[in-house]
Amino acid sequence: QVQPVESGGGLVQAGGSLTLSCAASGRTFTMAWFRQAPGKERAFVAGISWTDSNTVYADSVEGRFTIFRDSSKRTVYLQMTSLKPEDTADYYCAARHGGMVQTGLKEYDYWGQGTQVTVSL
Repeated sequence: QVQPVESGGGLVQAGGSLTLSCAASGRTFTMAWFRQAPGKERAFVAGISWTDSNTVYADSVEGRFTIFRDSSKRTVYLQMTSLKPEDTADYYCAARHGGMVQTGLKEYDYWGQGTQVTVSL
């Protein structure tokens, strides 16, 4: 059983930056970040393929967030810049066996417990 483990959440002011980390033991996976704001459904944020490191971003974070991986550490990072209050959410790391990034929740086989990000005005 693979258990992705997130870290790096916290409180940051609008316009600030924060980097989340996700470590997943075992074989290499295609990894993604999702987020869930209070009262809203969990939504795709960014993903990176394990085959060619192709990246995919949600329109709402394109140009502000960067996903990258350190394969030697089996760790994926989400660098978040120019943060806005609407980025406030619980952020979840997910892993899937397939080689392509998918944006649907059901496409992912393993999920972390989540880390909270709060962006204040």
